[in-house]
Amino acid sequence: MAQSAMSSATGKEQQEQAIDDWLPITSSRNGKWWYSAFHNVTAMVGAGVLSLPYAMSELGWGPGVAAMLLSWVITLYTLWQMVEMHECVPGKRFDRYHELGQHAFGDKLGLWIVVPQQLIVEVGVCIVYMVTGGKSFEKCYTVACPDCQPLRTSSWIMIFAAIHLLLSQLPNFNSITLVSLAAAVMSLSYSTIAWAASAHKGRQPDVDYSKMASTATGQTFNFLSALGDVAFAYAGHNVVLEIQATIPSTPDKPSSKPMWQGVILAYLVVAICYLPVAFVGYYVFGNAVDDNILITLEKPRWLIAMANIFVVVHVIGSYQIYAMPVFDMLETFLVKKLRFRPGLPLRLIARSLYVVFTALVGIAVPFFGGLLGFFGGFAFAPTTYYLPCILWLKIKKPKTFSISWFANWFCIIIGVLLTVFAPIGGLRSIIVNASTYKFFS
Repeated sequence: MAQSAMSSATGKEQQEQAIDDWLPITSSRNGKWWYSAFHNVTAMVGAGVLSLPYAMSELGWGPGVAAMLLSWVITLYTLWQMVEMHECVPGKRFDRYHELGQHAFGDKLGLWIVVPQQLIVEVGVCIVYMVTGGKSFEKCYTVACPDCQPLRTSSWIMIFAAIHLLLSQLPNFNSITLVSLAAAVMSLSYSTIAWAASAHKGRQPDVDYSKMASTATGQTFNFLSALGDVAFAYAGHNVVLEIQATIPSTPDKPSSKPMWQGVILAYLVVAICYLPVAFVGYYVFGNAVDDNILITLEKPRWLIAMANIFVVVHVIGSYQIYAMPVFDMLETFLVKKLRFRPGLPLRLIARSLYVVFTALVGIAVPFFGGLLGFFGGFAFAPTTYYLPCILWLKIKKPKTFSISWFANWFCIIIGVLLTVFAPIGGLRSIIVNASTYKFFS
């Protein structure tokens, strides 16, 4: 009797292991430290980098520089915490953000705290990137061929979605390393084009650094909205544990060391991408800068077309990085809860449906990026700025009034303020721009 119980338990363990070996996050653990660098750059450097000079124009020099640098420091610190907590229990790896949440808050509460926020960020970013990719395709077309018959934005989004229907069948993070590398190189390339072309143009003779809004209320709301834009430019934490899960780990060589090497390289690239674009773009154009600096530059046309092609390639990689944890949740639910059989047919149908869903929402609501400033505020700030700190205080229990304790509470206060104020700015921009929003445009 005992023997049969043991054999059934062993059989169940083997079955669970077989499922884990099939799921995208845990199926491949032979990642190198530089893989994590590519993935982190691709996850973090969004096409939003091109709107940073515009955010600077709403903030002004002092607050703008402070927000850019403080966000860089705080998010690097919280990312380090995530890397360290991946193996905070000897012999166990927390391969997913929600697993760490469950360890800290209990199985049910941990799931409810982390998963909704993670899904808002990941699905939201995928939809925004669908629209961004489609619109960048469209810009390449109109710049390269101004006399050609224009196509609707929805057609370009469908073309972009067709690429993802193919790429989404790549099984795991390690299999998209080349896509991620190309995306990381492209993000560096179009950022360099943005600030180098601005610098080459030189400071405009009539440059004005005063705030664009004439009323104090307008200035305040624009300030809050821009603060949100800067803060959310550093939101790559939602996929960090999932990326680390792909790196091998032994008691002698834990995964935190190679992962941290990759993070440091990624953050240097992020600084090289973000800071020159934000500061040079604002210095050259002042408050005349558009919310996409490539629009402000206009010429030379071939360079702007090339930058838009780079944006398309980068967004292709970013979409895949943010979609992979969603695929993992989807496939885990289908296989472990609904007892579907793991295999290619299931993967093909589930992932294709997700890509089609994000494309349809992108086509129906092409102004989704404007909405994300509002909704994203409730999820980007917690998962990036202060949820890692709360988890750290709960799991590591640093001594009260120690440096670590103060650092964590500082990040929590900043993060909570962002969660409260950034969506206010986002909501106002939705109200102001509502008349320009067109469904299915």
